Amino acid sequence: MDKATYIFDLALSVRDYELDLQGIVNNAVYLNYLEHARHEFIKSKGLDFNRLHHEGYDAVVVRSEIDYKKSLKSGDEFVVRTGVERDSRLKIVFNQQIVRPADDSIILEARIFAACIHQNKPVEPLIILEKIGLL
Repeated sequence: MDKATYIFDLALSVRDYELDLQGIVNNAVYLNYLEHARHEFIKSKGLDFNRLHHEGYDAVVVRSEIDYKKSLKSGDEFVVRTGVERDSRLKIVFNQQIVRPADDSIILEARIFAACIHQNKPVEPLIILEKIGLL
């Protein structure tokens, strides 16, 4: 993936119930880590997804690209790094990376594409773009 700029970090740790039979984090769990970090990033910018939803606005993931590089194991501490850029008039992309500080390993790199809808119709995500400083 291209060299991304990250502007938000969220530290987390692996919980035992997130592991598969191989004793590593199940690949689907990483989507939860990425989503949680995006929500915390948005909250840090003063946006509230619940309030936006009640006003008829929803940000929806329309595409995910993930390159898995290494695995996390029980108890591993890690950081989800997040950056954001405009992809098109209607879409933004969250560039994300999970790193394990203990050995400075990149666990995965992701690009998560999101669009905004208002009352079930695609709209330019101006509310989000303004709050995150892309306008």
